[in-house]
Amino acid sequence: MRFSATVNKEVKVTFEPSGRSVYVLPGTVLIEAAARAGYIIETPCGGAGKCGKCVVRITSGKCVPTTHELEMITPARVEQGYRLACHCRIQAATTIEVPESSLFQTGHKILASDAGGTMEVKPAVTKRFLQLKPPQREGPHSDVESLAEALGAVEFDIGVLRSMPLILRQNHFEVTATVVDNKVVNLEPGNTSCHCYGMAFDIGTTTLVGTLVDLQTGADVQVASSINPQTSFGDDVISRIKRCREDGDGLDQLQKALLKAVNSIIAEATRKAGTNPENICEVIFAGNTTMQEILCGINPMALGELPFVPAFRDWVTMGAADLPVKMGPRGRIHVFPQIGGFVGGDTVSGVVATRLDEIPGPALLVDVGTNGEIVLASNGRMTATSVAAGPAFEGARIINGMRGTKGAIEKVVIDTDVHMNVIGNVKPAGICGTGLIDVAAELLRLGIIDMTGRVLGGDELPAGLPAAVISRIFEREGQHHFRLVEAQESATGEPICLYQKDVRELQLANGAIRAGINILLKMAGIAPEHLKAILLAGAFGNFIRRNNAKRIGMLPDIPSDRIRFVGNTASFGAKRALLSTAEREYATRIMQTTRHIDLSLNPDFQQEFSAAMLFPET
Repeated sequence: MRFSATVNKEVKVTFEPSGRSVYVLPGTVLIEAAARAGYIIETPCGGAGKCGKCVVRITSGKCVPTTHELEMITPARVEQGYRLACHCRIQAATTIEVPESSLFQTGHKILASDAGGTMEVKPAVTKRFLQLKPPQREGPHSDVESLAEALGAVEFDIGVLRSMPLILRQNHFEVTATVVDNKVVNLEPGNTSCHCYGMAFDIGTTTLVGTLVDLQTGADVQVASSINPQTSFGDDVISRIKRCREDGDGLDQLQKALLKAVNSIIAEATRKAGTNPENICEVIFAGNTTMQEILCGINPMALGELPFVPAFRDWVTMGAADLPVKMGPRGRIHVFPQIGGFVGGDTVSGVVATRLDEIPGPALLVDVGTNGEIVLASNGRMTATSVAAGPAFEGARIINGMRGTKGAIEKVVIDTDVHMNVIGNVKPAGICGTGLIDVAAELLRLGIIDMTGRVLGGDELPAGLPAAVISRIFEREGQHHFRLVEAQESATGEPICLYQKDVRELQLANGAIRAGINILLKMAGIAPEHLKAILLAGAFGNFIRRNNAKRIGMLPDIPSDRIRFVGNTASFGAKRALLSTAEREYATRIMQTTRHIDLSLNPDFQQEFSAAMLFPET
């Protein structure tokens, strides 16, 4: 009997301008072929075909456009061969041009500084150099007793007991003991007491920041940062939760990607410091609930469905053998406690850093990141919530939007014409979150955008506008848009504009944050003008112009000197916990005493959200 089979012959896919080629089966999604060729393409929507950021150009071969592509790409560009990498399927030999704007960027403007402050350095880990007397007929009757006499009453790890006799005798009884919470966990030959380090990590949805800290002095030794590579699986936590829930190996892929980046940061920091990862005794992580659960290898699926329950709330502590992190073989890893829902360890760490509960009068901590967290402290009590604020502020769903990386318009001022700052001092390629807030605020002041968010044009415009400003207003499909950069002046060859759709996306993100603030204030019976302080945290929050944030209604209209930038509080709080056991106890109290408000269950949220969608009149 003869058997016949249909063999699918692989086809060649070539990527320009690098000339790299891979062979894939017909029907392979283009973004998968790109990954095999070493290209990480922007997918803020997680490959759902909704953001249009993964656009590429077919220069040879055929790829029939899908319905999604016809909706997201103009007919003229479809005719020129432009397609969405997340939807285009390879059928035959194809050559593809990947624009730089579609590649995942690594030159981000990442905030690595902290809020400052002083504290007593009293870490859980210490290293002590010991010069013991060789055993005598009189005196201690065991090696353990000799060490205990020198160190005080301590316990001993079984690994130390096994290696101790040989290490002591080979090194003339001169060794360094690593002690953690009164337990000897390691013995090293000679004097290595000056090599006692820890790493404090802020694991954000978009960015990772790691700080190498000298545990003896409390000083920062090196700081390294990178983009969270999980962004290639989707920009927001929901897309990553979905990946973990629906793909059998999704959690494993996401955890491995995160740990690889963490280890790269450790390698970079230790290399620059002239030491090695084996001298790291302790690592502390602070991140949102999704990031912390993925880090621990816990499937965050429960965070993707009501009532959004995290797997843990208290500290999670592991040995170095439990997680493949580059550090000393007997080191310890700690993951910050979490308040509830999407209010995670980064928020607890932020309160640790800022001492929010000790500020006189009502005070807010607002972290405007991919996921916005808000904490209100008043009369010795704290309430916390989270809002889905991310996509617009990270550049997703904005037609010419991009993250805060090289080529992004980050600041806009309008007087007789438009003036802007571009990250990297290069040709502009798009607009990032702070630039988006700036241009919206400026157009509101000029009366070009009204309180409903509509971009005006023609006879609706107020009198007296500068001619150069009026010349930037265009109409498309019955809606007006404002042109910031002409095509010939941009890095993409396309004009950079603020479109009506972009304003609506800004209103959604802006409204979510303000609604969250308003609900916490109303529940506490506090009028917005009575706030004594608003602390803006996080990589994005630190670059916001205060007056512009107030003009679009993101923040209450209080005097600007009450609004303070406090930097990367997640990173700084993690450092405090690394350097002091008292700070860890403080973090535990914050977790236990802060009330979590789930806005999805709050009956007033939709009404507050709808009202906050409107821009203030003045």
